Parts: sequence; C-alpha cells; structure tokens
Amino acid sequence: MVRFMKLLTRDERPPGEEPVSDLVPELEVSRAKRVRVLLAAACAPLLFSYTALAAVLAVVSFAADRTRFSATGALLAAGPGWLASWQVELDLGGHPLGVLPLLPTLAVGWLVARAAARAARRVGGRTPADAVPVVTVIAGAHALFGVLIALAAGGSPIDVNPLTAFCVPGLLAGLAAVAGVAKVCGLPAVVRDRFDPVAVHGLRAGALGLAALIACGAVVFTAATALSWSTVDSLFEPGFGASFGLFVLSVAYLPNAVVAALSFTTGPGFSVGSLTVGMFGYQEGQVPGVPVLAGIPSHHAVWWPALLLLPALVGALVGWRIRAIDEDPMLRMRAVAVAGALVAFGCVILGTVSGGRLGDGPFDPVSVPVGVASVIAFCWIVVPGGFVAFFAGPHEAPAPPGEPDVEEIAEVEEEPAEEPEAETLEEAALDEEAEAELAAELGEDTDEVPAESEPETEPEQDDVVDGADDDAVTESTDGSGDESAPGDDR
Repeated sequence: MVRFMKLLTRDERPPGEEPVSDLVPELEVSRAKRVRVLLAAACAPLLFSYTALAAVLAVVSFAADRTRFSATGALLAAGPGWLASWQVELDLGGHPLGVLPLLPTLAVGWLVARAAARAARRVGGRTPADAVPVVTVIAGAHALFGVLIALAAGGSPIDVNPLTAFCVPGLLAGLAAVAGVAKVCGLPAVVRDRFDPVAVHGLRAGALGLAALIACGAVVFTAATALSWSTVDSLFEPGFGASFGLFVLSVAYLPNAVVAALSFTTGPGFSVGSLTVGMFGYQEGQVPGVPVLAGIPSHHAVWWPALLLLPALVGALVGWRIRAIDEDPMLRMRAVAVAGALVAFGCVILGTVSGGRLGDGPFDPVSVPVGVASVIAFCWIVVPGGFVAFFAGPHEAPAPPGEPDVEEIAEVEEEPAEEPEAETLEEAALDEEAEAELAAELGEDTDEVPAESEPETEPEQDDVVDGADDDAVTESTDGSGDESAPGDDR
C-alpha cells in the first residue's frame, strides 16, 4: 500500500524543472493587510516629501538675513512648494511661475516608485493586473492632495488652478508608480511579448542614446561652469543665509540647466528672455544672477561647432549597440529608426518640463525649441547610427563568381523535373490517340477484307463448276461417241 501511494505521489518532472509555485508557495494576503499596505504606499511618499520640503524652506528662511523664522509659515509655504515639485504652475501675485525645478520632481518620483515597488511585493503582486490597485491608489492620493492644497491656497498671494493641481500630480505620480512596479509585476516581459524583437532592441538602444545625450549635456554644463568659476564666485553674497539660499536654488535647477546644455550641444540651443544661445547663433540679453546660469557665454565662439562631435558619437554608439541584432541590414535600420524616435520623444518631454514662464520681466520665458530639438536629435541618432549599424553589422556572403546561387540551382533542378512530366503526359495522350486510330483502321480493314475476298473466291467456285460441267460434257460426248461406234459396227 505504501509503495502504491509513493507511485501515485511521485513527481514525473526531472529535478531542476519544478515550477516556482511549487518551490515558493503563494501566501494569501488578507483584505485588511492589503488595505493597510496600499494606504501606506499612497501616504508615505506624500507626507515624507511634504515634510522634507517644509524642512528645507524652514532652514533657508532661518538662515536668511533680515527675515523672521516661522514654523507655521514654513508649513504653509510647503504646500505650494509641494505642487511646484510636481511641476504645477503657480501664480505669484499675478506673475506666472512655470519654469520649475526638476530635481525635486525626480526626488519625489523616486520616493513614489520605491513605495509602489515595496507595496507590490508585500501584497504578492506578480502580474500586471496586481499592479493596477497599487498605481490607482497612489495616483488618486496625490491628485486629491493637490486639489486640497490648491483650494487651501485660495485667497493667498499664491494662486493655483485646481484642475491642474489635480491632474498633473496624479499623472506624474501614476507614471512613477508604474516605473516602480514594472519589474515586480513582470511588465517588461509583457512588453517583450507584445512588441517585435527588433522594436525592443530599438527601444533599449534609444534609452541608451537618450542617457548618453543627457551625459553629454552634463559634461558641457560642467565644463562651462568650471571655466566660469570666477563668475560663479562673484554671484554668491558674503552672508551665509543668502548664499545658502542661492546654493539650494541652483542645485534644484541643475537638471534644467543640463537639459538646456543638451539642446545647445545638439544644435538648437535655448533662450532666456531676449537672450538666445545657439550653436550657430547668439543674441545678447540679460542673464539672471543665479550661479547655475553663470556658465552662459557672453558672446559667440567659432569653435562651438566642434561640440557637434558629441551627438555624432552618441548616434554611432546607438548604431554599434544595434549592429549585431540581426543579419538583415534593413531590420537593423528599422531598429535604429525606433531608437531615434524614442530619443526624439524624450527630448520633447525634457524640453517641455525644463522650461516655462518666469514672471513678466526680462527673463520671461525660459524655453528650449522642443520641435526643432526633437527633429535634430532624431537625425543625430539615425544618420550616424544607421551608418554604423549597416556597415559594421554582419552581411550575407556573396556567391563566388561563375557559380550560380542556391536559389537558381533549385529552380533549374525543379524545371526539368516538371517538363518531363508534362512531356510524358502529352506522349501518353498521343499514344492513346494513335492506338485508337490504329484500332479504328484495323476495324475498318477487318470489315473490308471479306467483301473483297468474296469476288475472288466465287470465280474459283464458278471455275470449278464450269470445269465440272466441261468434264460432264466431255464425258457425255465421249459416251455418245462410244455408243455410236457399236451401232456403226453393226
């Protein structure tokens, strides 16, 4: 009996091929625990980011000269600051503030992504369907909190559009949550299954190209700031409080400056009010006295076009990344086009969020020509990348001269095989027709032969009869002669 039970319960799979569900049993999560985890994921990054902004504002106001520190004022000011960290445009006494720092946006987005990933693991999320409640709760919480801050700011010098305060934080928080749960819930595998493998390679190469372009912008910005360090030093005031505030402001706007340097490196450039800085053009104007903008040159230089080698190298890097994905050069070119499209789209997003309105003064607006920048970025990826991917990748070896290709040989072998069949069929048909005609002729001959032979045989019979008659006549004559002789004798 024990042996029979062992046979029934024996696993027929070879060792090492057990499914994950057999090795790690899934633990059911209670409804109460799921609710607690989702609420914690929604509220933890929200409260932490608000508290951190309030602390930074409190330190800046406490260190600033000729100001009165107020904890209540810092907490109230953290509300508009929290909206600004989510790229919500503010209105300060009738003056729009749309160019908002990107570093706080990256920080709060990272907090949301981390909280979403932890919540997905705690609730046992393993499929894309398990990510839906996590993303929905986090996005909804940030959207509602944005509306509350906008309504609470009504009547104050800072005005916020409630609809913008609802949509923008909810959308950005939802995207950050999707990025956080992507790996836990298997979203990359779903994308790989749904998309063409060539497109997947193109997306990966495009992400690499966009990161490389951002790195080029960071290098150019760092070099320009280092060469203008004397100007940077002169912009800091002697007092610690004001210098600390300028330092915090400059650090918060560092990603914006890197995006502007990226646009300058690729060619289109950027503008701050009436000031326009481009690779092949320069228009003078006033520059804000902020250390992060100290690297902006005061005039055009002839050697600037040499910086165009950087985006060309980035395009070559993308092509080198794609060169070995397939033996067909046209498929590699299609992957390069996908990479270029992703880079162009990324430049549009970066250029849009890094610029905006800056009051109504001489520095308004701060902008990057996103349309031109996206087209040029696409060309920087596709042209050198396509060249490298086409010529550096594998190609089919050409056939030796004088020897036909394999396809031609196959066609030549197939054609004679088909022709004899047709010829044999035609010959068989002709043979059948010849046999039928021969049989018909033979039939006619058999019918005609007796008709012709009868006239030949009948005369013979007549001849025989005639011969018999002649014999009879002769015999009769002979007899009559014999009889007459004795009479005569008598």
